[in-house]
Amino acid sequence: MDARRTWIGYAWAAATAAACTAIGLALDPQFDLVNIAMVYMLGVVVMALRHDRGAAIATATLCVGAFDYLFVPPRGTFTVDDVQYLLTFAIMVVVALVISRLVESARRQARAQAELALEAETERIRSTLLASISHDLRTPLAVVLGASSTLADAGEQLTPEERRTLAKSVAAQARDVSDRVAKILDMTRLETGGIRLERDWAAPADIVQSALARLRERLAAHRLIAEVPGDLPLVRVDATLVEQALSNLLENAAKHTPAGTVVMLKVRLRAGEIEFSVEDFAGGLSADEAAHAFEKFHRAKAEGGAGGVGLGLAICRAIVELHGGHVRAECVSGGATAFRFTLPLDDVPAMPAEPSGAADG
Repeated sequence: MDARRTWIGYAWAAATAAACTAIGLALDPQFDLVNIAMVYMLGVVVMALRHDRGAAIATATLCVGAFDYLFVPPRGTFTVDDVQYLLTFAIMVVVALVISRLVESARRQARAQAELALEAETERIRSTLLASISHDLRTPLAVVLGASSTLADAGEQLTPEERRTLAKSVAAQARDVSDRVAKILDMTRLETGGIRLERDWAAPADIVQSALARLRERLAAHRLIAEVPGDLPLVRVDATLVEQALSNLLENAAKHTPAGTVVMLKVRLRAGEIEFSVEDFAGGLSADEAAHAFEKFHRAKAEGGAGGVGLGLAICRAIVELHGGHVRAECVSGGATAFRFTLPLDDVPAMPAEPSGAADG
């Protein structure tokens, strides 16, 4: 890659010298040699600003040679009668070296600053993630430890119903921990390009049905209303990932709203896109919270909110953007908050025609 960039720089050096020569020949009858020299100087400056030192020096060398041979008396030779032109040639080379050095230094500083900013951001994310994990895993692990210790130490003294309740508590908290760890791994895979889309044609209604089946227990305490028209076109997507994105929206509504809250799931066709929308009527978010809802580690402050590492909506955004879609959160009438994502529509391929003789015989 570096060798290719170097040869490209040399090619631009030759092109720049040729362009300056063409301009100089056009100006020759009307302008003095000092003005033509400035044309070559401009070419050297531009190349020094845009390319590396080698290309800049090559430009200066070619420009000096062309100017000397074509314009400096005696023309048609590289002999210089007037010593002042040697100073002009030296200035061209020095300008190329000085500007190249300054540009290279500026680029190094920019790269260093970018690396420092990346390290700082990485450290911030790492610290936030560790703090989030330690905070959110402490409670379920404490419940698991307490319930399992009670079962181990006093299980024989408990009634079957008490043992069953403790066992269910351990299972629920273990599942919660597993879900949170899975979200962290999913976010890592999405950000590092570890997930590749396996697109195929799917019906939006089937995606909705699979997501609702997955979250049946978590949505049981809420009043779910689904509006999914039966005539929606097929979408060419990775259905498993889109189902996960929709599940994350539904899970977000279930976690951060009180039991009994109305949750509306809508799918509709909008100007060449399919829009999935989950609306909850739990008082709504502020405009600032809605603007940052899909960011990593962002936690909603809605009533009835549960813990979480703040990655569910971020994963949804990553999946949707991987498909070329968009996400947004907004407050709607009636005190509701709507979390929406859109997916682009492709032309559905026509069904192959049956052979004319297929029905014969």
